[in-house]
Amino acid sequence: MTKIVNHWIGGKTAEGASGTYGPVTNPATGEVTTKVAFASVEEVDAAVAAAKEAFRTWGQSSLAQRTAVLFKFRALLDAHRDEIAELITAEHGKVHSDALGEVARGLEIVDLACGINVQLKGELSTQVASRVDVASIRQPLGVVAGITPFNFPAMVPMWMFPLAIACGNTFVLKPSEKDPSASVRLAELLAEAGLPEGVFNVVHGDKVAVDRLLEHPDVKAVSFVGSTPIARYIHTTASVNGKRVQALGGAKNHMLVLPDADLDAAADAAVSAAYGSAGERCMAISAVVAVGAIGDELVEKIRERAEKIKIGPGDDPASEMGPLITATHRDKVASYVVGAADEGAEVVLDGTGYTVDGHENGHWIGISLLDKVPTTAKAYQDEIFGPVLCVLRADTYEEALDIVNASPYGNGTAIFTRDGGAARRFQLEVEAGMVGVNVPIPVPVGYHSFGGWKDSLFGDHHIYGNDGTHFYTRGKVVTTRWPDPADAPSGVDLGFPRNH
Repeated sequence: MTKIVNHWIGGKTAEGASGTYGPVTNPATGEVTTKVAFASVEEVDAAVAAAKEAFRTWGQSSLAQRTAVLFKFRALLDAHRDEIAELITAEHGKVHSDALGEVARGLEIVDLACGINVQLKGELSTQVASRVDVASIRQPLGVVAGITPFNFPAMVPMWMFPLAIACGNTFVLKPSEKDPSASVRLAELLAEAGLPEGVFNVVHGDKVAVDRLLEHPDVKAVSFVGSTPIARYIHTTASVNGKRVQALGGAKNHMLVLPDADLDAAADAAVSAAYGSAGERCMAISAVVAVGAIGDELVEKIRERAEKIKIGPGDDPASEMGPLITATHRDKVASYVVGAADEGAEVVLDGTGYTVDGHENGHWIGISLLDKVPTTAKAYQDEIFGPVLCVLRADTYEEALDIVNASPYGNGTAIFTRDGGAARRFQLEVEAGMVGVNVPIPVPVGYHSFGGWKDSLFGDHHIYGNDGTHFYTRGKVVTTRWPDPADAPSGVDLGFPRNH
């Protein structure tokens, strides 16, 4: 019998009522294993209504109550991390160790939310005028929503809801319909931790559910992670409807390798960052810029390492890279490799046509490596989101920097060098939101914020860290004067208040 994934509304499972379902496949076999209910407008409204009702009490709850629930949730999440990783592997296809790593990075934000007390501390200035004090405080927004992608079905939601809930908001999550089970399991663990009904809700679906969240008058803020075109749409539509928005878009992350770099370390980093999670991550290195005469040697080192990667089902402990999420996406990724030579690139490794014995119907693609890629090639210009690495050549640091800064994306970037001066110059001059120095994937730890520049971010706030706390709260300033009991009434004064 095919498994059915339903919604989670008001603290319990809500069976899909729209009659519309989407297929969920096991990417390693191509088999449809699950059906996920797609929400109608009315079902989204029910989730928002449950969150709005829950906010009446949760928004007034103590910090001690909120963090107590989150500490219990953290313990449950830690105890069930293997189970959640298995759900991710079954529906996304990534190898188990990679799925475990995703849960671990999500736990970092839960840790931050458990200590939210410090981030929510206000400010107080006493005696700004005679017997006048001024205080700045932060308060929750109300009902907030998260719309999350397929590539990290547990981690990206945890970039959002722990902080939102810790700040006193209630939450409606619309996860990817391609791998929905992890989000429902997180909801169950939150309920087990004692989270009141309606504080966290999950609705599945497509554009119908997304658009209703974007226009619903009771949703005060929307967080999104996904492709740039959709991020732009989310930002525009939600903003028009008066909502606060943080919409993280796509990327084309560059790694500069200077002539003085340790080429073995650089090659190791390039392979890990380009092909990990089958390249399906917004922080993947998809373009290496080799500076000077080291290009041929670097490409050869990358090729040697890439050819040794073991590709297979995610539940096989021997596998280092799994399949892509869907057959359609696999075919799209392959098209960039097939057309690369005609656009002037040298195809060093061609992973198209790769299959795994016994799993021939899986969404497989092998490792692809393209060298001497011109900046006009589609393989360079587009976010491929698969295991395809482009190598570009530059004669100087300045030329390489110009290549990076000319990109419309500005998510993450890295430089490999032994020269501290060059590294310092790069981190100041490059136009990207996250920079690694001899670190290929510079994803910040939980107490720093994640986010890019240019077409990689729409909105004013990055995600999690201090920016996350600020996004999920709004400031209020309170000016207070208390009369001294010994004071006599002074009468009406229509002039400006005296400040001395």
